[in-house]
Parts: sequence; C-alpha cells; structure tokens
Amino acid sequence: MIGLPEMLAAAGLRGRGGANFPAAAKLELAARHRAELIVNACDGEWDSAKDAWVVAHHLPEVLDGARRITSQRVRMAAHRGSRTLAVLEAAGVDTLAVPRRYVSSEESALVRLAHGGPARPVMRFEPITAGGRDPRGRRLAPTLVLNVETVWRIQQIAEYGPGWFRSYGTADEPGPRLVTVADGVRAPGVHAAEAGLPVSEILDRAGGLATSPLALWVNGLSGGFLPAEARHTLWSRSALAPFGIGPGVGTFRVLAAGSDPWQVVLSALTYAAGESAGQCGPCMFGLPALRDDLSDLLARRAPAETAERLLRRLTRVPGRGACRFPDGVARFLASALDVFGTSLLVESLGSERFSAHKDESCP
Repeated sequence: MIGLPEMLAAAGLRGRGGANFPAAAKLELAARHRAELIVNACDGEWDSAKDAWVVAHHLPEVLDGARRITSQRVRMAAHRGSRTLAVLEAAGVDTLAVPRRYVSSEESALVRLAHGGPARPVMRFEPITAGGRDPRGRRLAPTLVLNVETVWRIQQIAEYGPGWFRSYGTADEPGPRLVTVADGVRAPGVHAAEAGLPVSEILDRAGGLATSPLALWVNGLSGGFLPAEARHTLWSRSALAPFGIGPGVGTFRVLAAGSDPWQVVLSALTYAAGESAGQCGPCMFGLPALRDDLSDLLARRAPAETAERLLRRLTRVPGRGACRFPDGVARFLASALDVFGTSLLVESLGSERFSAHKDESCP
C-alpha cells in the first residue's frame, strides 16, 4: 500500500505557506524523527486571508489531514486575539497563540514558542523538523510546521488521489491553491486559483478590476510589483521570475492609476522596520536604514550618496539573519525601484550615474 509521503511526491505538492518546499520531503523527515506537528494558520503575510478562510470552511478536513500526517501531538497556531484563534478554541483544538508580529509566525519562531520560548526565529543549519537548539543552547524537539492550506491539500490528496490533484495547475506546479485579492477588484477576498492562469484571470475570479491599474502588488513584504501592462503574465514560477517575484503565498493588491506607489512602499517599509525580533542586525539596523534612506529620497532632500548607499544596502541586507524576513523586504524594495524608481533615481543620481548603476546590476 502506498504511503502518504509517496502519494504527496506523486502529486507534486509543495507548501502553500510561501516557501514552496516539497511536502513529501518534510513528511519523510518528520517521520524519521517522530516530530510533533504545528499547523500554521496565522496568515502572517501582508494582505493574506486564506488561512482564516480554510479554518472557517474546512477545519474538519484539516484535522483529518493532521491525523493522517502524525500520531504525535498536533497544535494549530493562530494570532492572539484573531477570529481564527477563537474558531479553533471553540472547536476544542489544541492551539498555540502567536504574538501579532510578522516574524512570530516564521517556522522556527513557532517551534521556539511551542517549547516555552519567545516567538523569535532561530539560527539553524539543518531543518527545524529534525530538531535544533535555541540561542541559549536548549534543545528544541523535532517539530514539523506546515501551513494550514498545505494540510488541507494533504487530506484531499489522501482522499482523492494524486491524479485528482494533478488535474489542476501545470505539470511543474500542480494542484489547486488559494489566493487573496485584497483591493482594487469588485469581489475582494479569498478565491480558488491554480498555477498557469494569467494573473488577469485571477483578478477576474475576484470580480474583475474595479479601477484602472498602475501595478499589482504581489505577495506582500516577501513579494514585489508587477506592472499593469504585465498583468496577463502567467501565474507560475518561471513566468514571474523575470519580475523578481514568484507565486508565493498568493496575495494581490491593485495599485490604482494616478496613485502614488511610493506612499504604499514607504508605509510597508516603515511597518517592516518596526517588526524586528530584536536579535539580528539586518532587521534591527538594516531595515530602518533602508526606510530612512528611502524617506530622504522621497523628500527630495538627499544627495546622490544617499541613493548609492540605499542601492548598496539592498545587496548587503539579505542572507545574514536567522530568518529570511529582511531578504524578502530587500527584494520588495528592489522590485519597487525597478518598477517605479527610474525618475526617482535619475533625479538623485543623475542620468550618467543611474545608467552606470543599471549596467552594473544587469547580468
């Protein structure tokens, strides 16, 4: 009889929380280490509402999926004070109440919280599913963390089979998946989608555009921007890669034509700078520095050196923290500069220095 990891491998399921990791590999590792399970229903990304939707509409299937995954302890994580947590508690589910901070719902932060520590990411050199240690050297038991939509999809694959799952999406990115269309459409909210659809069709599934678009903000602080004229691009890793974004957690926000995108970008960057866990330099110092440089540029009071410093920092922030939060924010700002920043950078750097920067950044 085929086992669950083999079914997931045949189905090609990848995580629906944004990281896109193969689910079968995580389950195999969890089984070897007899890992506990945390089902992440935090909707931690900006604009995301799909986790709450899954809990509200498919909690029995999620619990069935969790029982299929492990016989060890299962907890469901949701933000403190959220409607999702209230629904879980009312259903008698074993819950993990998570602080309302961006990094608190990161995989290793949830594991640390579950073991009595603060909800802060852990620097690690192997998957947290196999166990680890917190900054004080205390052991963290093996714990598998899966997004709640992922667990629901696991239940569906077990129920209907890999062939059913692969009837949606593409050969490389199979399966149904949920998206959140937050604004700028006639029916904002959570909608069904699949890889390979034009982004414009996803917007149509949300009632269609309610305004003339300037651009689409995709995947919150871990994503970036798609110019309005590119909205017919297919929603897939390969098609979105030239824009520096991917399918991710599947959030969309329409920026209206005539609006100032930099107010949106600065607001998001200000929020990001305040979400530090207070333990790594890129979050504590790098993100506030990016915000301050951008604020000075937007106020048109910065010398050319400010723009050059901002561009340097964008390359130095990533890859140096316990989690990937600052990496995502740096990509988000880089995407904004690519889509909206030509006039801003030319004004600050001058056309010759701007052209030199573009030449250096091109592969």
